[in-house]
Order: sequence, then C-alpha cells, then structure tokens
Amino acid sequence: MYPRFVEHRVHEALADTRVVLICGPRQSGKTTLAQWVADSTMPFVTLDDATTLRAATTDPVGFVRGFDRMAIDEVQRAPDLILAIKAAVDNDPRPGRFLLTGSADLMMLPRVADSLAGRMSIIRLLPLAQAEVLGNVPVFLDRAFAGALPEAGSSLVGDDLVETVLAGGYPEALARAAWRRRRDWHLDYIEAIVQRDVRDIARVERLSVMPRLLRVVAEHSGQLVNFSGLGDPIGMNHVTTRKYLGIFEKLFVVRTLPPWHTNKLKRLAKSPKMHFLDAGLLSALRDLSPERLRRDRTPLGPLLETFVFGELLKLASWSEDRYTFSHFRDKERNEVDIVLEDAVGRVVGIEVKASATVSAKDFSGLRRLASALGDNFAFGAVLHDHDRVTPFGERMAAAPISALWSERHASMN
Repeated sequence: MYPRFVEHRVHEALADTRVVLICGPRQSGKTTLAQWVADSTMPFVTLDDATTLRAATTDPVGFVRGFDRMAIDEVQRAPDLILAIKAAVDNDPRPGRFLLTGSADLMMLPRVADSLAGRMSIIRLLPLAQAEVLGNVPVFLDRAFAGALPEAGSSLVGDDLVETVLAGGYPEALARAAWRRRRDWHLDYIEAIVQRDVRDIARVERLSVMPRLLRVVAEHSGQLVNFSGLGDPIGMNHVTTRKYLGIFEKLFVVRTLPPWHTNKLKRLAKSPKMHFLDAGLLSALRDLSPERLRRDRTPLGPLLETFVFGELLKLASWSEDRYTFSHFRDKERNEVDIVLEDAVGRVVGIEVKASATVSAKDFSGLRRLASALGDNFAFGAVLHDHDRVTPFGERMAAAPISALWSERHASMN
C-alpha cells in the first residue's frame, strides 16, 4: 500500500465529527484507505456487493440501526441511506460513528448537502501524487506561500518526465509496466464509469454520446470553456453539454477552474477553464504515447498543465490550510495557468511550460498578477522541463516540475 497523506486527516475527523466521508474518483484508493482506517469496532460493508446494496436500498433505516459504528463503501449507490444516517447521528451524536466513501462528489447533490450539513467532514482522495509514489513529504506549497524559492529535489526531465506524466496516478494503471497496457486500463475505466457510475447519480438520455464528449473535451483540456463549441461536433446543444460535463465533474473526471478576479484590474477574462483531474486519463483519450511525444512535443504543453494542476490539488488536499484554485487571464492575453489563494488572501501563481528554456516573457502574466496584488502576492513560479531553480526577480523563479514533490528542508530565505 502506498502511503496516503490524507490518512492523518481521516483519523482527526473521526475523533471529533459524527460522519466522515472520503470521496474521490473510483479506483483512487478510497476503499483501501477506509479498510485500513476502520478498526475492529467499525464493520466494513461495500455497496458494490449486490446483496448489500439491496438491503441498503430496501430498508435504509434498518440497515444502519443495527450498528453502533459502521464503514460504508460507495455510499452514492444508495442515496436514501443519507437520511437514515442523519437520523442515527442526530439520536446519537458521538464522533466517528460513520466512515463513508463515495465515488461521486456528494456535496454537489443538494439532498446530501442539506441533510449532513454540520454533521460531516469531507476528505477528498485523488489518485496518487508523485510524492506518495516516492514516499516523499513535499514542501512546495509551504515554501511558495512563505515567499521562498522552490527546492529542485531529485530532477525528472525529458523522456523520464513524459513517462511519469503519461502514467497518471491511478494505482492499478501504475501497476502496468507498458504504456499500451496503461492506456487500455484508462479507456476501460472511462467506459466503466459511463456504464455504471453515471447511472447512480443522474438520468442521462444519451449515455452513448458521453465517451465521445470526453474525447472532445480532452482536445480542449486547459482551454477556456465554450459549451456550444464543445457540443457542436457531436450534435449537442450548450445546455446538454453543460449538464453532461457537470456529471463528469461530480465523478471527479474533470474539474472546472474559475477565473480569478479583482476590482483592481479591468478587462479580465470571465470564462472558466476545464481540466482533467488525471493526466493518464487525458493522455489515453488523446492517444498520446511516449513515441508520439518524442516525434512531436506540441501536445505536451496541455498534458503537463493537467499533470501540474492535479499534483497541486493533491498537495492542497493534505495541507492544514485551505486553498482556492482559479486561473488568470486579461484581455491582453496575459495569463497565469493556476492561481492558488489561501484563507488570508495570499496568492501563489503557477505557469507551466513544456520547454527546457524559460525567458522573462514567460513571466508576463505573473508580473501582471503581482502588480495587482501587491504584498498579497506571495510567489510566482514557471514550472518547466528542467533540473534547476532560476530566480527571475523578486518572489519569482523558474523551477523544475519535480519541485512539486521535493522534500528537502533547506532554510526558507
């Protein structure tokens, strides 16, 4: 079992909260983590078992009544259980009574959000980060928000970086050595989600078109969202396209990245961007093999941006601090791929480049963002295919992508 850095948060939540939900994409390791955390006083049941699912849906109140404490896997498969759990923890409000896992973002489902508000702690578990694969404890976000230069750590460049990005973070895909086998796993994964998990959370009239929609979105990953433009190639209007992409977002396949805004700057882009949450899924849908990228590195840019976005989301999910994610772009096309803001308003900007060479021009968006934020701008980094950290003025630097999982603890100055 790989170390999962959110485990300590699960233990903390069980100590003071009635219901704890580990949610994230299917096959990200939720079941393994929940089984590991659940002790002998917490029976573990999975709703992937047909008999258990029938019992939970036929009599949800009776299903939970017989247990003092309980771990329930894939709870989104029986939504009526939520009200039964609410009644149980209202009658007996001791912490740590229910440990749930879900392969859908249950808090995007109104009935769940209303029922368990104030009673549930939510912990998101995404596919493996490189730090977890390597067993490192990364310091990238801590250093960035402290205004310190990133640590280069063990470099990962060129073909080695491409191989890592294409592999993604799903444990079962990583267990396959050949890229073709990993591609097949990712494509089978998408088919399984469409045929199974979509039905659990939504009524979809055109189920067969959803894999085609994902392939279209894959060609536009990291770009500003135009729902009409995405739907046109497969004969879908913007309303249906938005709805179907919302379903994939609930299932942690894609994520919308809202635009950053401030009253100090005018003429900012107001459109969101859409990212895949796993670079391995994205590369499989685009059929991007190591050989193809050796011949033509043009598609590597969007793939790297997706990879970095996912790694940052994972770093944030382990942190004691809370961060919001957005992107920055103005009408003059100054842009920053990823903007992170902490609870007190400090901002870190991340730009991603596939090249080994970075110039001052690559910092134009970061400088624009810094000028608008003043002292609230903590740091700006251009992450790229290199092995060294290069300062580019005050609170800015070019750094290797491998800095995201560096664990060296040098002085922050």
